[in-house]
Amino acid sequence: MARAWEADASVSFRRRLGKSPQELGVTEDKTGCPDIWELGNGDVAVIGRDLTEAYKSRLPADVSIAHDERLIVIPGSVLRAAKPDITDA
Repeated sequence: MARAWEADASVSFRRRLGKSPQELGVTEDKTGCPDIWELGNGDVAVIGRDLTEAYKSRLPADVSIAHDERLIVIPGSVLRAAKPDITDA
């Protein structure tokens, strides 16, 4: 069965949503930085910690993670800083 949405790995990064991790103080260097980016096709890329295994056994009943998906955690400050850059639906 085909999925309703599929990620397009050929799309480039368009712009950061919010402030850089350095501006927010959630990193001390340029490696391992949580971040949110809008891609050229309007999709969103999230860079964060892969906590799929830590959460897998305690997901809410209506949540599932496919074999090619990961549960990513980012600091709340990163998402809140991105809010002004995210357009309304």
